[in-house]
Amino acid sequence: MADKNSPPPAPSEAEAEILQIVWECQPVSVRTVHEQIRQIRDVGYTTVLKQLQRMLDKGLVDRIHGKGKSFDYIATQPASETRTTLLNRLVRTVFGNSTNDLVMHALGRDDVSPSEIEQLKAFIAELEAEKGDSEDVD
Repeated sequence: MADKNSPPPAPSEAEAEILQIVWECQPVSVRTVHEQIRQIRDVGYTTVLKQLQRMLDKGLVDRIHGKGKSFDYIATQPASETRTTLLNRLVRTVFGNSTNDLVMHALGRDDVSPSEIEQLKAFIAELEAEKGDSEDVD
């Protein structure tokens, strides 16, 4: 069982897939999670149930009473916190702690659309404006 005072560990790839569904639908039943994953790949109901039970033990999800004798699952951390944990791990382990390398690699992919590039430019402009504002405060 996870220590209730410390944040849960970073989820595995399979756990992150389940968490995405939990965040979108919570509280959510095992059946709903199973149905959503089945749209992507063939997986058994008991496999999903066992994975959610492991995630409960790790502290990634909690469960509450659902309909009848069943349980529904909710995430213990907001999506933003878990995504930050996963991104930090990726930057550290795959990109040698270089956010720049991560961004350059992501932008070098063939499927980056002109619209996404424009959104990134707007985001960078916002960051620069905020940085300029915070430097003026001194």
